[in-house]
Amino acid sequence: MKAPKSYKDLTVWKKSMDFVERVYSITGDFPAEERFALTIQMRKAAVSIPSNIAEGQRRGTRKDYARFVLIAYGSGAELETQLEIAKRLKYLNDVSFTDTFELLQEIMKMLNRLERSLKNPTNYHPQPTN
Repeated sequence: MKAPKSYKDLTVWKKSMDFVERVYSITGDFPAEERFALTIQMRKAAVSIPSNIAEGQRRGTRKDYARFVLIAYGSGAELETQLEIAKRLKYLNDVSFTDTFELLQEIMKMLNRLERSLKNPTNYHPQPTN
């Protein structure tokens, strides 16, 4: 398995960036009183996913990379709950919730596969940082 040269080459990072855009979009329609509550929590958790993928990949060790992927996975779990809260509070309609939740599930599966592959040394080839 050929390792990507950059985290920007990873499909999971690209999808995570798309997810950040989606979260910013849907939370932009939340009530004003949520600006410093649920909105900011969801945005921070969403940004955390691609940020931790990038940081982990740049660390250069399999152990660090796997740890940062797990942190990204944890942020995804936070978002699963926050999306459910937003739906229960009727801040999201069914279509917005479903589309966003399904993209998050896809990302979570990819993070899970990435973390497992990092546990297998034959699948990991760190790239030098220039």
